[in-house]
Amino acid sequence: MKICVHGAGAWGTALAVNAAGRHEVTLWARDAAQAAAISKARENVRYLPGLALPPALTVRAGDLHQAQAGAELVVVATPMAALRQQLIALRGTTAPVAWLCKGVEPALDASSPASYGLLAHEIWGQVAPELMAGVLSGPSFAQEVAEGRPTALVAASPHAAVRDALVDAFHGPALRVYANDDIVGVEVGGAVKNVLAIATGLCDGLALGLNARAALITRGLAEMTRFGLALGARAETFMGLSGLGDLVLTATGDLSRNRKVGLLLAQGQTLAQAVASLGHVAEGVYCARTVVQRARGLGVEMPIAEGVVALLDGRLSPQEAVASLTGRDPVPESVRG
Repeated sequence: MKICVHGAGAWGTALAVNAAGRHEVTLWARDAAQAAAISKARENVRYLPGLALPPALTVRAGDLHQAQAGAELVVVATPMAALRQQLIALRGTTAPVAWLCKGVEPALDASSPASYGLLAHEIWGQVAPELMAGVLSGPSFAQEVAEGRPTALVAASPHAAVRDALVDAFHGPALRVYANDDIVGVEVGGAVKNVLAIATGLCDGLALGLNARAALITRGLAEMTRFGLALGARAETFMGLSGLGDLVLTATGDLSRNRKVGLLLAQGQTLAQAVASLGHVAEGVYCARTVVQRARGLGVEMPIAEGVVALLDGRLSPQEAVASLTGRDPVPESVRG
Protein backbone atom coordinates (compact mmCIF):
# COMPACT_ATOMS: atom_id res chain seq x y z
CA MET A 1 0.00 0.00 0.00
CA LYS A 2 1.15 3.57 -0.70
CA ILE A 3 0.72 5.72 2.43
CA CYS A 4 1.34 9.43 3.03
CA VAL A 5 1.64 10.64 6.63
CA HIS A 6 1.16 14.40 7.15
CA GLY A 7 3.14 15.63 10.13
CA ALA A 8 6.61 14.63 11.35
CA GLY A 9 6.00 14.84 15.06
CA ALA A 10 6.46 11.88 17.40
CA TRP A 11 3.25 10.02 16.54
CA GLY A 12 3.36 10.60 12.81
CA THR A 13 6.98 9.52 12.65
CA ALA A 14 6.33 6.45 14.81
CA LEU A 15 3.46 5.23 12.67
CA ALA A 16 5.41 5.88 9.47
CA VAL A 17 8.36 3.90 10.85
CA ASN A 18 6.07 1.05 11.86
CA ALA A 19 4.47 0.80 8.42
CA ALA A 20 7.58 1.39 6.30
CA GLY A 21 8.71 -2.21 6.52
CA ARG A 22 5.56 -3.41 4.75
CA HIS A 23 4.39 -0.46 2.65
CA GLU A 24 5.62 2.46 0.56
CA VAL A 25 5.48 5.31 3.09
CA THR A 26 6.10 9.04 2.70
CA LEU A 27 6.44 11.21 5.82
CA TRP A 28 5.57 14.80 4.93
CA ALA A 29 6.75 17.69 7.12
CA ARG A 30 5.39 21.22 6.88
CA ASP A 31 8.84 22.66 7.67
CA ALA A 32 11.30 22.07 4.83
CA ALA A 33 14.30 22.47 7.14
CA GLN A 34 12.91 19.84 9.51
CA ALA A 35 12.29 17.43 6.64
CA ALA A 36 15.83 17.93 5.32
CA ALA A 37 17.34 17.39 8.78
CA ILE A 38 15.35 14.20 9.36
CA SER A 39 16.16 12.87 5.91
CA LYS A 40 19.89 13.57 6.28
CA ALA A 41 20.25 12.19 9.82
CA ARG A 42 17.76 9.33 9.23
CA GLU A 43 16.49 10.19 12.69
CA ASN A 44 13.83 12.54 14.09
CA VAL A 45 16.15 14.05 16.68
CA ARG A 46 13.55 16.38 18.17
CA TYR A 47 10.67 13.94 18.68
CA LEU A 48 12.13 10.41 18.61
CA PRO A 49 15.86 10.72 19.36
CA GLY A 50 17.93 7.58 19.03
CA LEU A 51 15.52 5.81 16.69
CA ALA A 52 16.94 5.10 13.24
CA LEU A 53 14.49 5.57 10.38
CA PRO A 54 14.22 2.59 8.01
CA PRO A 55 15.85 3.14 4.61
CA ALA A 56 12.51 2.62 2.85
CA LEU A 57 10.87 5.60 4.57
CA THR A 58 10.81 8.74 2.38
CA VAL A 59 10.79 12.14 4.11
CA ARG A 60 9.51 15.11 2.12
CA ALA A 61 8.34 18.70 2.40
CA GLY A 62 7.06 21.15 -0.21
CA ASP A 63 3.91 20.62 -2.25
CA LEU A 64 1.55 18.45 -0.23
CA HIS A 65 -0.52 17.26 -3.18
CA GLN A 66 2.61 16.14 -4.99
CA ALA A 67 3.83 14.29 -1.89
CA GLN A 68 0.61 12.31 -1.60
CA ALA A 69 0.11 11.67 -5.32
CA GLY A 70 -1.12 8.12 -5.79
CA ALA A 71 -1.51 7.49 -2.06
CA GLU A 72 -4.02 4.81 -1.10
CA LEU A 73 -4.23 6.13 2.47
CA VAL A 74 -3.57 9.61 3.86
CA VAL A 75 -2.85 9.94 7.59
CA VAL A 76 -3.04 13.34 9.31
CA ALA A 77 -0.66 13.40 12.29
CA THR A 78 -0.95 17.03 13.41
CA PRO A 79 -2.15 18.53 16.70
CA MET A 80 -5.89 19.11 16.93
CA ALA A 81 -5.48 22.84 16.37
CA ALA A 82 -4.15 22.19 12.84
CA LEU A 83 -6.71 19.57 11.76
CA ARG A 84 -9.22 21.99 10.25
CA GLN A 85 -6.70 23.43 7.79
CA GLN A 86 -5.39 19.97 6.95
CA LEU A 87 -8.87 18.70 6.08
CA ILE A 88 -9.56 21.80 4.00
CA ALA A 89 -6.32 21.14 2.09
CA LEU A 90 -7.43 17.54 1.51
CA ARG A 91 -10.77 18.42 -0.11
CA GLY A 92 -11.19 16.38 -3.26
CA THR A 93 -8.93 13.56 -2.05
CA THR A 94 -10.39 10.22 -3.10
CA ALA A 95 -8.17 8.03 -0.91
CA PRO A 96 -9.28 7.21 2.65
CA VAL A 97 -8.15 9.83 5.19
CA ALA A 98 -7.51 9.23 8.88
CA TRP A 99 -6.38 11.54 11.68
CA LEU A 100 -4.37 10.63 14.77
CA CYS A 101 -5.05 13.68 16.94
CA LYS A 102 -6.94 13.29 20.20
CA GLY A 103 -8.68 16.23 21.77
CA VAL A 104 -11.03 19.09 21.03
CA GLU A 105 -10.52 22.02 18.71
CA PRO A 106 -10.28 25.38 20.50
CA ALA A 107 -13.55 27.32 20.26
CA LEU A 108 -13.56 29.48 17.14
CA ASP A 109 -15.15 32.33 19.13
CA ALA A 110 -13.77 32.17 22.65
CA SER A 111 -15.83 35.22 23.66
CA SER A 112 -19.13 33.44 23.03
CA PRO A 113 -20.44 31.12 25.79
CA ALA A 114 -22.35 29.19 23.11
CA SER A 115 -19.25 28.65 20.95
CA TYR A 116 -17.97 25.14 21.57
CA GLY A 117 -14.79 23.57 20.31
CA LEU A 118 -15.43 20.55 18.13
CA LEU A 119 -14.29 16.96 18.09
CA ALA A 120 -12.40 15.89 14.98
CA HIS A 121 -15.33 14.19 13.26
CA GLU A 122 -17.41 17.36 13.76
CA ILE A 123 -14.71 19.43 12.05
CA TRP A 124 -14.71 16.89 9.21
CA GLY A 125 -18.49 17.27 8.87
CA GLN A 126 -18.12 21.03 8.64
CA VAL A 127 -15.28 21.46 6.20
CA ALA A 128 -14.88 18.30 4.10
CA PRO A 129 -17.84 15.94 4.50
CA GLU A 130 -17.19 14.44 1.08
CA LEU A 131 -13.99 12.77 2.32
CA MET A 132 -14.02 9.11 3.31
CA ALA A 133 -12.45 9.66 6.72
CA GLY A 134 -12.01 8.38 10.24
CA VAL A 135 -9.67 8.19 13.23
CA LEU A 136 -6.93 5.85 14.43
CA SER A 137 -6.85 5.95 18.21
CA GLY A 138 -6.27 3.86 21.32
CA PRO A 139 -3.69 3.33 24.08
CA SER A 140 -0.34 4.08 22.49
CA PHE A 141 2.86 5.94 23.22
CA ALA A 142 4.71 6.91 20.05
CA GLN A 143 8.08 5.74 21.36
CA GLU A 144 6.84 2.18 21.95
CA VAL A 145 5.08 1.95 18.58
CA ALA A 146 8.25 3.11 16.83
CA GLU A 147 10.25 0.48 18.72
CA GLY A 148 7.85 -2.25 17.58
CA ARG A 149 6.50 -3.03 21.05
CA PRO A 150 3.08 -4.74 21.23
CA THR A 151 0.24 -2.22 20.85
CA ALA A 152 -3.48 -2.34 20.06
CA LEU A 153 -5.37 0.48 18.33
CA VAL A 154 -8.88 1.22 17.09
CA ALA A 155 -9.78 2.29 13.55
CA ALA A 156 -13.09 4.15 13.78
CA SER A 157 -15.16 5.46 10.91
CA PRO A 158 -18.70 5.26 9.54
CA HIS A 159 -17.07 4.13 6.28
CA ALA A 160 -16.04 0.47 6.10
CA ALA A 161 -13.49 1.35 3.41
CA VAL A 162 -11.63 3.61 5.85
CA ARG A 163 -11.65 1.03 8.61
CA ASP A 164 -10.43 -1.64 6.20
CA ALA A 165 -7.65 0.60 4.84
CA LEU A 166 -6.35 1.32 8.34
CA VAL A 167 -6.38 -2.35 9.28
CA ASP A 168 -4.61 -3.28 6.04
CA ALA A 169 -2.03 -0.53 6.52
CA PHE A 170 -1.05 -0.99 10.14
CA HIS A 171 -2.20 -4.34 11.50
CA GLY A 172 0.76 -6.65 12.01
CA PRO A 173 2.54 -8.91 14.50
CA ALA A 174 3.25 -6.11 17.00
CA LEU A 175 0.50 -3.63 16.16
CA ARG A 176 -3.08 -4.91 16.23
CA VAL A 177 -5.84 -2.74 14.79
CA TYR A 178 -9.50 -3.32 15.65
CA ALA A 179 -12.35 -1.79 13.62
CA ASN A 180 -15.18 0.20 15.23
CA ASP A 181 -17.95 2.29 13.67
CA ASP A 182 -18.58 4.38 16.82
CA ILE A 183 -16.39 7.33 15.88
CA VAL A 184 -18.09 9.57 18.47
CA GLY A 185 -17.23 7.25 21.35
CA VAL A 186 -13.68 6.68 20.16
CA GLU A 187 -13.03 10.41 19.88
CA VAL A 188 -14.65 11.26 23.21
CA GLY A 189 -12.41 8.67 24.86
CA GLY A 190 -9.33 10.10 23.17
CA ALA A 191 -10.15 13.64 24.30
CA VAL A 192 -11.43 13.18 27.85
CA LYS A 193 -8.70 10.76 28.95
CA ASN A 194 -6.17 13.59 28.55
CA VAL A 195 -8.08 15.73 31.06
CA LEU A 196 -8.41 12.83 33.50
CA ALA A 197 -4.69 12.06 33.18
CA ILE A 198 -3.89 15.54 34.50
CA ALA A 199 -6.08 14.80 37.53
CA THR A 200 -4.38 11.44 38.08
CA GLY A 201 -0.93 13.00 37.83
CA LEU A 202 -2.01 15.53 40.43
CA CYS A 203 -3.22 12.73 42.69
CA ASP A 204 0.07 10.84 42.37
CA GLY A 205 2.13 14.01 42.73
CA LEU A 206 0.46 14.68 46.06
CA ALA A 207 1.22 11.08 47.13
CA LEU A 208 -2.42 10.27 47.86
CA GLY A 209 -1.85 6.57 47.25
CA LEU A 210 -2.90 3.78 44.93
CA ASN A 211 -6.42 3.56 46.36
CA ALA A 212 -7.02 7.19 45.43
CA ARG A 213 -5.59 6.63 41.95
CA ALA A 214 -7.90 3.66 41.33
CA ALA A 215 -10.94 5.60 42.53
CA LEU A 216 -10.07 8.61 40.38
CA ILE A 217 -9.61 6.54 37.21
CA THR A 218 -12.84 4.63 37.80
CA ARG A 219 -14.95 7.70 38.48
CA GLY A 220 -13.23 9.43 35.58
CA LEU A 221 -14.34 6.62 33.29
CA ALA A 222 -17.90 7.21 34.49
CA GLU A 223 -17.58 10.92 33.60
CA MET A 224 -16.21 10.07 30.18
CA THR A 225 -19.06 7.67 29.54
CA ARG A 226 -21.76 10.13 30.62
CA PHE A 227 -20.33 12.77 28.32
CA GLY A 228 -20.04 10.35 25.41
CA LEU A 229 -23.58 9.02 25.79
CA ALA A 230 -24.91 12.58 25.72
CA LEU A 231 -23.13 13.11 22.40
CA GLY A 232 -24.54 9.89 20.89
CA ALA A 233 -21.77 7.39 21.59
CA ARG A 234 -22.31 3.77 22.63
CA ALA A 235 -21.56 2.76 26.23
CA GLU A 236 -19.57 -0.34 25.26
CA THR A 237 -17.00 1.76 23.40
CA PHE A 238 -15.80 3.18 26.72
CA MET A 239 -15.02 -0.28 28.03
CA GLY A 240 -12.70 -0.86 25.08
CA LEU A 241 -9.30 0.29 23.90
CA SER A 242 -10.17 3.92 23.19
CA GLY A 243 -11.99 4.34 26.52
CA LEU A 244 -10.70 2.35 29.47
CA GLY A 245 -7.52 1.29 27.66
CA ASP A 246 -6.37 4.76 26.67
CA LEU A 247 -7.43 6.21 30.03
CA VAL A 248 -5.35 3.70 32.02
CA LEU A 249 -2.30 4.22 29.80
CA THR A 250 -2.41 8.02 29.80
CA ALA A 251 -3.27 8.32 33.48
CA THR A 252 -0.57 5.94 34.75
CA GLY A 253 2.16 5.73 32.08
CA ASP A 254 5.43 7.55 32.72
CA LEU A 255 5.57 8.66 29.05
CA SER A 256 2.25 10.53 29.37
CA ARG A 257 2.60 14.28 28.87
CA ASN A 258 -0.80 15.01 30.42
CA ARG A 259 0.02 12.97 33.52
CA LYS A 260 3.31 14.85 33.79
CA VAL A 261 1.45 18.18 33.81
CA GLY A 262 -0.49 17.02 36.88
CA LEU A 263 2.69 15.81 38.57
CA LEU A 264 4.46 19.12 37.97
CA LEU A 265 1.51 21.18 39.20
CA ALA A 266 1.47 19.08 42.37
CA GLN A 267 5.15 19.96 42.84
CA GLY A 268 4.31 23.66 42.82
CA GLN A 269 5.15 24.58 39.24
CA THR A 270 2.94 27.04 37.43
CA LEU A 271 0.97 25.87 34.41
CA ALA A 272 3.28 27.87 32.12
CA GLN A 273 6.35 26.23 33.65
CA ALA A 274 4.84 22.75 33.40
CA VAL A 275 3.84 23.15 29.75
CA ALA A 276 7.18 24.71 28.78
CA SER A 277 9.10 21.78 30.27
CA LEU A 278 7.32 19.22 28.07
CA GLY A 279 8.61 20.18 24.64
CA HIS A 280 5.44 18.60 23.17
CA VAL A 281 1.72 19.39 23.15
CA ALA A 282 -0.34 18.18 26.14
CA GLU A 283 -3.82 18.19 24.61
CA GLY A 284 -5.57 17.93 27.98
CA VAL A 285 -4.46 21.43 28.90
CA TYR A 286 -6.12 22.86 25.81
CA CYS A 287 -9.31 20.81 25.70
CA ALA A 288 -10.27 20.67 29.40
CA ARG A 289 -12.23 23.92 29.35
CA THR A 290 -14.07 22.99 26.18
CA VAL A 291 -15.01 19.55 27.52
CA VAL A 292 -16.43 21.15 30.66
CA GLN A 293 -18.22 23.83 28.67
CA ARG A 294 -19.87 21.28 26.40
CA ALA A 295 -20.77 19.05 29.33
CA ARG A 296 -22.53 21.93 31.05
CA GLY A 297 -24.47 22.67 27.87
CA LEU A 298 -25.57 19.03 27.77
CA GLY A 299 -26.48 18.95 31.45
CA VAL A 300 -23.74 16.38 32.18
CA GLU A 301 -21.90 16.43 35.52
CA MET A 302 -18.11 16.08 35.24
CA PRO A 303 -16.72 17.04 38.66
CA ILE A 304 -13.20 15.71 38.01
CA ALA A 305 -12.92 17.66 34.76
CA GLU A 306 -14.35 20.72 36.52
CA GLY A 307 -11.66 20.41 39.17
CA VAL A 308 -8.95 20.18 36.53
CA VAL A 309 -10.19 23.36 34.85
CA ALA A 310 -10.27 25.22 38.17
CA LEU A 311 -6.69 24.05 38.79
CA LEU A 312 -5.48 25.08 35.33
CA ASP A 313 -7.17 28.48 35.67
CA GLY A 314 -5.49 29.07 39.02
CA ARG A 315 -8.77 29.22 40.93
CA LEU A 316 -7.81 26.24 43.07
CA SER A 317 -4.47 25.06 44.42
CA PRO A 318 -3.57 21.40 43.92
CA GLN A 319 -4.65 20.62 47.49
CA GLU A 320 -7.91 22.54 47.09
CA ALA A 321 -8.66 20.78 43.79
CA VAL A 322 -8.35 17.38 45.46
CA ALA A 323 -10.40 18.55 48.45
CA SER A 324 -13.17 19.70 46.13
CA LEU A 325 -13.52 16.12 44.88
CA THR A 326 -13.10 14.21 48.12
CA GLY A 327 -15.54 16.53 49.87
CA ARG A 328 -18.44 15.94 47.48
CA ASP A 329 -21.72 14.57 48.85
CA PRO A 330 -22.17 10.79 48.37
CA VAL A 331 -24.16 9.63 45.35
CA PRO A 332 -25.14 6.17 44.02
CA GLU A 333 -22.43 4.55 41.91
CA SER A 334 -23.52 4.90 38.29
CA VAL A 335 -22.09 6.09 35.03
CA ARG A 336 -25.13 8.35 34.84
CA GLY A 337 -24.83 9.88 38.29
